[in-house]
Amino acid sequence: MTAISAKLVSELRTKTGAGMMDCKKALAESAGDLGQAEDYLRKKGLSAASKKAGRIASEGVVGSYIHGGGKIGVLIEVNCETDFVARNEDFKNFVRDVAMHVAAANPIYVTREEVPEAEVAKEKEILTEQARMSGKPEAVIEKMVEGRIGKFFAEVCLMEQPFVREPEKTVDQMVNELTAKIGEKISIRRFTRFQMGEGLAKKSEDFAAEVASVMAN
Repeated sequence: MTAISAKLVSELRTKTGAGMMDCKKALAESAGDLGQAEDYLRKKGLSAASKKAGRIASEGVVGSYIHGGGKIGVLIEVNCETDFVARNEDFKNFVRDVAMHVAAANPIYVTREEVPEAEVAKEKEILTEQARMSGKPEAVIEKMVEGRIGKFFAEVCLMEQPFVREPEKTVDQMVNELTAKIGEKISIRRFTRFQMGEGLAKKSEDFAAEVASVMAN
């Protein structure tokens, strides 16, 4: 059985707001993996983020980020429960960081639930055809497609993307950490990303890479 250190339990408590014994059990069930333990607590409804999921978050701010030179611009709405938290520096900094993330990572949707069923079906059809070219049995192909469709969601859905500032965590995990820290439900409602000259024939420039470089510093 994996030994669970007090430091690991403390870190999980800080992230989730769950009780000490619940955190210890989650880590034991997850062989000491912090990410899996966090998911375990959320599924059990024991994390602070899970307990706050049903609350109404109707306050918040519309944040913005304009990349140097005005090449990329992002508007994003992030909600919280009270106006007090909307004025909190941690909250405002988070909104700006997510706006910068959107500029760099260029997601299309906030969550996978927003992706049209027709688009998902088309993607699965393409992935299935690609998998069949491997000559593997249908049961194996089904698992291959399931894994690849997960990667598709991670590419197009903001909440499932690795956060540019901390790529070992997803945006969803960052939201949960802020929820646990602040004590209110935090949710990203919508965003709009503008890229100068998008859709026009012009010289190719990787502005998203520029933004990612700025965030890494």
